[in-house]
Amino acid sequence: MKKIAILSHKPASGGGGSAYLSMVKDALSQNFQTDNVNLLSGGELPLYLKLPKAAAGLWKFSRSANYDTVIRSMDYCVLLNKKPIKNIAIVHHIDYSFTPALIKFISFFSTPLILRNLRKADAIVVVSKYWERYLKEKGYSNVYLIYNGFDADKFNFSAEEIEKFRERHGLLGKPIVYLGNRNKAKGVVESYAALKDIDAHLVTSGSPQAEIPAKNLELEYEDYLKLLSTSSVVIAMSRFKEGWCRTAHEAMLLKTPVIGSGTGGMKELLEGGNQVICEDFGALREKVEGFLNNEAYRKSLGEKGHKFAKQFTKERFEREWLKLIQ
Repeated sequence: MKKIAILSHKPASGGGGSAYLSMVKDALSQNFQTDNVNLLSGGELPLYLKLPKAAAGLWKFSRSANYDTVIRSMDYCVLLNKKPIKNIAIVHHIDYSFTPALIKFISFFSTPLILRNLRKADAIVVVSKYWERYLKEKGYSNVYLIYNGFDADKFNFSAEEIEKFRERHGLLGKPIVYLGNRNKAKGVVESYAALKDIDAHLVTSGSPQAEIPAKNLELEYEDYLKLLSTSSVVIAMSRFKEGWCRTAHEAMLLKTPVIGSGTGGMKELLEGGNQVICEDFGALREKVEGFLNNEAYRKSLGEKGHKFAKQFTKERFEREWLKLIQ
């Protein structure tokens, strides 16, 4: 049986790229021995103490021959395994604008090496046409587009479940505007500043990495989806060039309309689902109020978004990854 390693520096339970890698593992484990290899371990240690250990682990792993194929996030393309091992890189986005200072410093030196090694990889997997086009214009020929996949069974909630969620978290009496993951890169600081006076519950989620007065909820995935489902509108005003934007996609699957910046690969998603692109935080309040004051408009965009988003199935994702590996 073919042996596959998946290299990552994030836990499988995380969002974005972590969720994508988790789905890759699920897709391939049905046919191959597939192992997660997390080189950035160390629990609560600060990042500057974890990185040397990760670098040493990557150097050691790149010289091993225990696997037939290694699938790795872009950051681990600093070193590749030698042939005949097949190297597959996953590139969500190439934008370090809003990463911590230490990561930004390291990436200044590592990115040129990573980009050079990507040319040696057997395949580069991207998740949107934006990044497919970007790499092909740079002369990369080994680029494969495999969109995110979603399990539709996880996106159905009863009215009773939603009401209980709102009661449990004190979100009754007013509409909910979800501002996004509480991370500066996601534009939540500027979004809050634009919307702070509207008559609505302004809510963020996730580990707080930005200081704003909005209500923040640290939720398990199912409750996070309930939050998106019960929101009147989801804001996705990312400031960096997104690979895709799973939050916007998840909202669309729940028939919740989205207003987003459309940066990077997010534009393809929002345009495909007829959602609202807002490139200027100064225009955000007017667009949000337009949603809150027009239920028919919200419902119409919710239906259009759902029609587009539901095409990206778990089954299609699995087929495309199996085709690539085989």
